[in-house]
Amino acid sequence: MRFRHRAVAGLTTLLLPLATLVALTGPAEAAPEAAPAATATYAKTQDWGSGFEGKWTVKNTGTTSISSWTVAWDFPSGTKVTSAWDAAVTNSGNRWTAKNLGWNGTLAPGASVSFGFNGSGPGSPANCTLNGGSCDGGSVPGDNPPSAPGTPTASGITNTSVRLAWSAATDDKGVKNYDVLRDGAKVATVTGTSYADSGLTAGTDYSYTVQARDTADQTGPASGAVKVHTTGGTDPGPGGKVKLGYFAQWGVYGRNYHVKNIDTSASAAKITHINYAFGNVSGGKCAIGDAYADYDKAYTADQSVDGVADTWDQPLRGNFNQLRKLKAKHPNLKVLWSFGGWTWSGGFTEAMKNPAAFAKSCHDLVEDPRWADVFDGIDLDWEYPNACGLSCDTSGAAAMKNMMQAFRTEFGKDALVTAAITADASSGGKIDAADYGGAAQYADWYNVMTYDFFGAWAAKGPTAPHSPLTSYAGIPQDGFNSADAIAKLKAKGVPAAKLLLGIGFYGRGWTGVTQKEPGGTATGAAQGTYEAGIEDYKVLKNSCPSNGTVAGTAYAHCGSNWWSYDTPATVKSKMAWAKGQGLGGAFFWEFSGDTANGELVSAINDGLK
Repeated sequence: MRFRHRAVAGLTTLLLPLATLVALTGPAEAAPEAAPAATATYAKTQDWGSGFEGKWTVKNTGTTSISSWTVAWDFPSGTKVTSAWDAAVTNSGNRWTAKNLGWNGTLAPGASVSFGFNGSGPGSPANCTLNGGSCDGGSVPGDNPPSAPGTPTASGITNTSVRLAWSAATDDKGVKNYDVLRDGAKVATVTGTSYADSGLTAGTDYSYTVQARDTADQTGPASGAVKVHTTGGTDPGPGGKVKLGYFAQWGVYGRNYHVKNIDTSASAAKITHINYAFGNVSGGKCAIGDAYADYDKAYTADQSVDGVADTWDQPLRGNFNQLRKLKAKHPNLKVLWSFGGWTWSGGFTEAMKNPAAFAKSCHDLVEDPRWADVFDGIDLDWEYPNACGLSCDTSGAAAMKNMMQAFRTEFGKDALVTAAITADASSGGKIDAADYGGAAQYADWYNVMTYDFFGAWAAKGPTAPHSPLTSYAGIPQDGFNSADAIAKLKAKGVPAAKLLLGIGFYGRGWTGVTQKEPGGTATGAAQGTYEAGIEDYKVLKNSCPSNGTVAGTAYAHCGSNWWSYDTPATVKSKMAWAKGQGLGGAFFWEFSGDTANGELVSAINDGLK
């Protein structure tokens, strides 16, 4: 709980603890003096998550002095005053009353006085009265104030703006306009029943209500509140560590894995970010990867996050709309659109001939009005700048820094800009090929791909864990382990807090193996469900259970097959190591490899607490 002490005009303020507030008795609201020519306005001056600071300002707008004042308002259930200064504050249920102290009750014409309080809960004041009249200037005899408008609905939410709409209020002599209140403070007066608010802060919670004003300038009760969470921001959420998972768009086909599964597995509540993979890089620009899966596929009610089926004429369907629904259910969850990947990294070379134009094309696509509210930023998965992956790039060591600088300039400070990068720490290897240290100043973080170090592309072996945390005796290649990769990136100037440790939710394996321990020979890739040499954790945990560990990861020898993969136990040990290194968190590839109840996601979440 947070308290503040103030002094006004050299006088010591009165700070009343909650116990005193509750103990005070008296009428819930009194009217010591009729003062139709006075106003009371509210502002939330601070918000620290578990509580907030509010301030009321009483102003004499008339021509005669006021000798005392009483402000009363309603808080919704769950919101309350915990301490107050410069006023005596009491409550009767959800109705709160503040009376002047002995020294601040008199207000000359044009004068004003403020009092403040600490509070808890998410609500905003409603139904305010000042000395028994309206807080906007008192009531008019024979003229009833307007009714409450309908609770606003929010749409078009971006990093910095939101559009609000509400149903009209009624009044016996007509409604003149509406006051729009953000967190209890008026931000606009409009004649219609909609308003677009702007200038907001990315990744921030706001609460909106609306009050109607009649032709006599009387305001009625406030509407119900709508909560809005702007997109963007860089807050990793509870615990302070990033817990990010990749969602592969093609999983909706043969794998039958949908956005809803992130929720039903209980994983959505345990992560902070999702990378949607992948957008293409083609013709020097960012491009749609799979239009059908991205925004066209119609979801039935049983497949949909909220149990509501898509209609043929709705403007957005597919994974994008499902991600929108997932974010509505989990407001702190952020989504980035990842471009490139192993298959589509070849397009970066052409795109980087004009980094600014490339960045603009990506920004225009990510911020397309049809889905701008879905995405909080962009992830760039270039495999690999100035090195070889599926294809080779010779753009030069500065290409990575140039790209990240262009994207930060285009996307601004509030959007997330991240990159998936190599973990090849061998001497003269891929980390050495590009300026990852210089680029880091423009990135929120790097997803260090600390997996796929070894696999059955070396058909005869030697067998080796594909995601070793550390080196070990007999490792086939020096520098091919997580610890060496993280150490080299730190040495190149990348802050530890901008490095995420990568976890594979799958194993890699060989067949024709007789040796249980790593280092055995093989005849080829083990059979996998979708691809030879690779299999999901959810399958391997039962078909070939782990029977050993090496370098912080598990391996299994069953029959003639040899597999390496991470288990909940090895994931937790890796998370402990990541915390010890001061890393920013962890990420994984990808959701569909986990069990139906999210065993590996739970291990990441538990390990980073």
